[in-house]
Amino acid sequence: MPASRERDLLVKAARLYYQDNCSQQEVASALGVSRSNVSRILAAAREQGIVEIRINDPAGRDLDLEEEVSRAFGLTACRVAAVRSEDEVLPKVGELAADWLLDMARPGDGIALSWGRTLQAMVRAVHAERPLPAEVLPLVGGLSSVASEIMGEELVRDLADRLGATFRRLHAPALLETKASRDTLLTEPAISSVLGAGRKASLAFVGVGAAGVGSSAALIDSLRLGRRDRAAFERARPVGDICARYFDEDGNPVHGAVEDRVLAVSLDDLRRIRTVVGLAAGVEKARGVLGALRGHYLDALVCDSALAEALVAELR
Repeated sequence: MPASRERDLLVKAARLYYQDNCSQQEVASALGVSRSNVSRILAAAREQGIVEIRINDPAGRDLDLEEEVSRAFGLTACRVAAVRSEDEVLPKVGELAADWLLDMARPGDGIALSWGRTLQAMVRAVHAERPLPAEVLPLVGGLSSVASEIMGEELVRDLADRLGATFRRLHAPALLETKASRDTLLTEPAISSVLGAGRKASLAFVGVGAAGVGSSAALIDSLRLGRRDRAAFERARPVGDICARYFDEDGNPVHGAVEDRVLAVSLDDLRRIRTVVGLAAGVEKARGVLGALRGHYLDALVCDSALAEALVAELR
């Protein structure tokens, strides 16, 4: 049979079976072939890409992308929000992250948070059916350069209230004028003990930023770096940050003036936490998330379908 006629047969069989919901016997009668041939024809239609099957979770998840991202980056878990408009991205990612938190958190856990709008969306989506005897902890100091409602301290308190859990405050800014100021604060027991508890958390939920985008850019601007320090920072080619800790495209920490003036857990500290869940929304975060994955700072990822597709495309 000529190739074009065979392709037409495959398309017709696929339409009858998958779109018109005909049985294989009905397809066989319509095409004038045996029923056993229908199974072969449908299999060939899938092999040649005429038929593509994608499974979408009724909860709004793209299961195929979740499996592909998990496998590609060696993650223990991945949740991908299947969204149709930009307005849905942040709340959908937040809902999936909140569901993941409620499924995984156990009594006695330390649950640590960074900061950011995606974390805020997660916290707002948490509706616990019963109190959870856990402790919510900050991973980074207060961020005066961004909106107060997305600061780590506010999110820690809000999440604890929603879970019926206890929480600890970190009474210190995230960004300091000098390294000496930062180091002095770190000697204070009230500050070092809270960061120490964050390092020992069972679960950590962190927003992943992209250098030069949104709050990530605002952080650098607020530091008012001198010309030499700013040039050194740019030469390191940062692509993203977690807890205001920047890294390059391979996940290597960016050392220097920015790192020295941040009061937060380090990137190495994150690697030691049992489970770190990264949250990101929007395809513009792709470079930052890739750097975080290559640096092995994340054990799990919650994101939207456009961002997940960008991550997979980068590997291809």
